[in-house]
Amino acid sequence: MNSDATILLETVNFAAEKHRNQRRKDPEGTPYINHPIGVARILSHEGGVTDIEVLQAALLHDTVEDTDTSIAELEITFGATVARIVQEVTDDKTLPKQERKRLQVEHAPHRSHQAKLVKLADKLYNLRDLNRCTPTGWTAERVQEYFVWASQVVKGLKGTNPALEEKLEELFKQRGV
Repeated sequence: MNSDATILLETVNFAAEKHRNQRRKDPEGTPYINHPIGVARILSHEGGVTDIEVLQAALLHDTVEDTDTSIAELEITFGATVARIVQEVTDDKTLPKQERKRLQVEHAPHRSHQAKLVKLADKLYNLRDLNRCTPTGWTAERVQEYFVWASQVVKGLKGTNPALEEKLEELFKQRGV
C-alpha cells in the first residue's frame, strides 16, 4: 500500500539521485535538489496544492531537462500523468536559449492546469532566489531581464492559483515590472 508520504519520499529520492552532482548558480553553490524540493513546498504550503501528481511533477520538473532522465523513464516509474506534467514544463535544450524562452511565453496559456501550477511555483522560487543573491556571472541587468521575461510567462498562467499569482505580482511590483 502506497501512502502519499511514501510516494513523495520515493519521488524525492529519485530526484536527489538524478541531481546529486548538480549545484545552483548562486555563490554558495547550493545543492540543486533544494530547488525542486522548494518548488514542491511552495505549491503545498503557499499554493494549497494537495494533488500528489502535481507535487511529484514539481520534484521532478528539471530531471529531463538537466539530467539523463527520459520522459519514458518517468512514465514507467511514476505514471503517465506525472510524466506528462514534467514534459509540459520541460524546455527543448536542443533549441537556442532565446527560442526556449520565447516558447515558454507562447506556450504558457496552453498548458494543463497541473503544469501551470508547477510553472508558477518554479518562477516564484527562481525570482525569490534572484532577490536573495545574484548568480555567479550575472549582472544586475540580466537579473532585471529575467524578471521581465518571467512576468511575460506568468501572464499566460493567470487564473491558475490566485495565492501564487499574488506573490509573483508583488515581486514584479517591487522590481517595477
